[in-house]
Amino acid sequence: MSLPRFVTLVAFLGLAAPTSTALAGTASSDLTVSVTVAASCAISSGAMAFGVYDPLAGGHVDGSATVSVACTKGSAAAITLGQGENPLPGSTDAAPIRRMTSGSAFLTYTLYSDPVHTSPWGNTAPTGKSYVAANSQPAQLTVYGRIAASQDVPQGVFSDLVVATITF
Repeated sequence: MSLPRFVTLVAFLGLAAPTSTALAGTASSDLTVSVTVAASCAISSGAMAFGVYDPLAGGHVDGSATVSVACTKGSAAAITLGQGENPLPGSTDAAPIRRMTSGSAFLTYTLYSDPVHTSPWGNTAPTGKSYVAANSQPAQLTVYGRIAASQDVPQGVFSDLVVATITF
Protein backbone atom coordinates (compact mmCIF):
# COMPACT_ATOMS: atom_id res chain seq x y z
CA MET A 1 0.00 0.00 0.00
CA SER A 2 1.38 3.35 -0.95
CA LEU A 3 1.61 6.20 1.53
CA PRO A 4 -1.02 8.52 -0.09
CA ARG A 5 -3.58 5.70 -0.15
CA PHE A 6 -2.81 4.91 3.53
CA VAL A 7 -3.35 8.55 4.62
CA THR A 8 -6.61 8.65 2.68
CA LEU A 9 -7.74 5.40 4.28
CA VAL A 10 -6.82 6.62 7.85
CA ALA A 11 -8.68 9.89 7.28
CA PHE A 12 -11.67 8.00 5.94
CA LEU A 13 -11.83 5.64 8.95
CA GLY A 14 -11.65 8.54 11.41
CA LEU A 15 -8.24 7.64 12.70
CA ALA A 16 -6.80 11.00 11.94
CA ALA A 17 -6.46 13.74 14.57
CA PRO A 18 -9.77 14.54 16.28
CA THR A 19 -11.70 17.57 15.22
CA SER A 20 -14.14 19.50 17.37
CA THR A 21 -17.79 18.66 16.89
CA ALA A 22 -20.48 21.20 17.62
CA LEU A 23 -23.29 19.98 19.89
CA ALA A 24 -26.77 20.55 18.65
CA GLY A 25 -28.67 20.99 21.98
CA THR A 26 -28.87 20.23 25.71
CA ALA A 27 -31.24 18.50 28.08
CA SER A 28 -31.32 18.40 31.88
CA SER A 29 -33.00 16.53 34.71
CA ASP A 30 -33.16 17.07 38.48
CA LEU A 31 -31.46 14.51 40.74
CA THR A 32 -33.29 14.33 44.05
CA VAL A 33 -31.04 13.66 47.03
CA SER A 34 -32.54 12.91 50.47
CA VAL A 35 -31.90 11.34 53.86
CA THR A 36 -33.99 10.86 56.96
CA VAL A 37 -32.29 12.01 60.16
CA ALA A 38 -33.35 9.70 62.96
CA ALA A 39 -34.14 10.89 66.46
CA SER A 40 -31.47 9.35 68.63
CA CYS A 41 -30.35 9.77 72.23
CA ALA A 42 -27.64 8.42 74.50
CA ILE A 43 -27.41 8.51 78.30
CA SER A 44 -24.71 7.84 80.88
CA SER A 45 -24.60 8.51 84.58
CA GLY A 46 -22.05 9.03 87.29
CA ALA A 47 -22.09 7.92 90.90
CA MET A 48 -23.70 9.67 93.86
CA ALA A 49 -21.54 9.45 96.96
CA PHE A 50 -23.26 10.92 100.01
CA GLY A 51 -20.14 10.70 102.13
CA VAL A 52 -20.66 9.90 105.82
CA TYR A 53 -24.11 9.67 107.40
CA ASP A 54 -24.36 10.07 111.18
CA PRO A 55 -27.82 9.03 112.41
CA LEU A 56 -27.14 10.69 115.79
CA ALA A 57 -26.24 14.09 114.36
CA GLY A 58 -29.88 14.91 113.68
CA GLY A 59 -29.40 16.34 110.20
CA HIS A 60 -30.03 15.15 106.68
CA VAL A 61 -27.21 14.45 104.22
CA ASP A 62 -27.32 15.74 100.65
CA GLY A 63 -25.48 14.48 97.59
CA SER A 64 -25.55 14.92 93.84
CA ALA A 65 -24.62 13.11 90.66
CA THR A 66 -24.55 13.93 86.97
CA VAL A 67 -26.51 12.29 84.18
CA SER A 68 -25.15 13.07 80.73
CA VAL A 69 -27.61 13.04 77.81
CA ALA A 70 -27.08 13.70 74.12
CA CYS A 71 -29.84 13.70 71.52
CA THR A 72 -30.27 14.60 67.89
CA LYS A 73 -30.74 18.38 67.64
CA GLY A 74 -34.38 19.31 68.27
CA SER A 75 -35.31 15.92 69.74
CA ALA A 76 -37.51 15.86 72.83
CA ALA A 77 -36.91 13.29 75.54
CA ALA A 78 -37.88 12.34 79.08
CA ILE A 79 -35.25 11.18 81.56
CA THR A 80 -36.57 8.94 84.32
CA LEU A 81 -34.97 7.23 87.31
CA GLY A 82 -36.02 3.76 88.42
CA GLN A 83 -37.00 2.79 91.95
CA GLY A 84 -33.65 1.16 92.65
CA GLU A 85 -32.95 -2.42 93.63
CA ASN A 86 -34.40 -2.15 97.15
CA PRO A 87 -37.60 -0.07 97.02
CA LEU A 88 -39.80 0.03 100.11
CA PRO A 89 -42.92 -2.13 99.74
CA GLY A 90 -45.63 0.18 98.39
CA SER A 91 -43.13 2.21 96.38
CA THR A 92 -44.34 3.12 92.87
CA ASP A 93 -42.69 4.46 89.71
CA ALA A 94 -44.55 7.75 90.21
CA ALA A 95 -43.62 8.01 93.92
CA PRO A 96 -40.50 5.91 94.47
CA ILE A 97 -39.33 5.19 98.00
CA ARG A 98 -35.74 4.16 97.42
CA ARG A 99 -33.52 2.38 99.92
CA MET A 100 -29.83 1.60 100.09
CA THR A 101 -28.91 -1.67 101.73
CA SER A 102 -26.09 -3.00 103.85
CA GLY A 103 -26.71 -6.67 104.53
CA SER A 104 -30.29 -6.80 105.84
CA ALA A 105 -30.37 -3.11 106.94
CA PHE A 106 -31.98 -0.36 104.83
CA LEU A 107 -31.38 3.38 104.62
CA THR A 108 -34.09 5.42 102.85
CA TYR A 109 -33.18 8.25 100.47
CA THR A 110 -34.89 10.43 97.86
CA LEU A 111 -33.70 11.68 94.47
CA TYR A 112 -34.81 15.08 93.18
CA SER A 113 -34.63 16.99 89.91
CA ASP A 114 -34.17 20.36 91.62
CA PRO A 115 -31.56 21.70 94.06
CA VAL A 116 -34.14 22.74 96.68
CA HIS A 117 -35.44 19.15 96.94
CA THR A 118 -39.09 19.82 96.10
CA SER A 119 -39.52 17.69 92.94
CA PRO A 120 -38.88 13.97 93.50
CA TRP A 121 -37.44 12.36 90.37
CA GLY A 122 -39.47 9.28 89.47
CA ASN A 123 -39.81 6.69 86.78
CA THR A 124 -42.77 8.14 84.83
CA ALA A 125 -42.90 10.94 82.24
CA PRO A 126 -44.66 13.37 84.65
CA THR A 127 -42.15 12.67 87.46
CA GLY A 128 -39.11 12.53 85.15
CA LYS A 129 -37.22 15.41 83.66
CA SER A 130 -38.08 16.78 80.21
CA TYR A 131 -35.27 17.58 77.81
CA VAL A 132 -35.17 19.19 74.36
CA ALA A 133 -31.82 19.08 72.59
CA ALA A 134 -30.66 22.53 71.49
CA ASN A 135 -27.81 20.77 69.68
CA SER A 136 -26.25 17.31 69.53
CA GLN A 137 -23.68 18.04 72.23
CA PRO A 138 -23.99 16.24 75.59
CA ALA A 139 -25.89 18.08 78.33
CA GLN A 140 -25.21 17.53 82.01
CA LEU A 141 -28.27 17.09 84.21
CA THR A 142 -27.85 17.08 87.98
CA VAL A 143 -29.60 14.56 90.21
CA TYR A 144 -29.94 15.81 93.78
CA GLY A 145 -30.16 13.28 96.59
CA ARG A 146 -31.11 13.48 100.25
CA ILE A 147 -30.92 11.00 103.12
CA ALA A 148 -33.43 12.00 105.79
CA ALA A 149 -32.15 12.67 109.30
CA SER A 150 -32.23 10.31 112.28
CA GLN A 151 -32.75 6.94 110.56
CA ASP A 152 -32.03 4.09 112.95
CA VAL A 153 -29.44 2.06 111.02
CA PRO A 154 -26.34 0.08 111.96
CA GLN A 155 -22.82 0.98 110.97
CA GLY A 156 -21.90 -0.20 107.47
CA VAL A 157 -21.51 0.68 103.81
CA PHE A 158 -24.92 1.14 102.15
CA SER A 159 -25.55 1.15 98.41
CA ASP A 160 -28.26 0.91 95.76
CA LEU A 161 -28.41 0.83 91.97
CA VAL A 162 -30.87 3.10 90.15
CA VAL A 163 -31.42 2.80 86.38
CA ALA A 164 -31.50 6.10 84.46
CA THR A 165 -33.58 5.84 81.27
CA ILE A 166 -34.04 8.27 78.38
CA THR A 167 -37.21 7.91 76.29
CA PHE A 168 -37.37 9.78 72.97
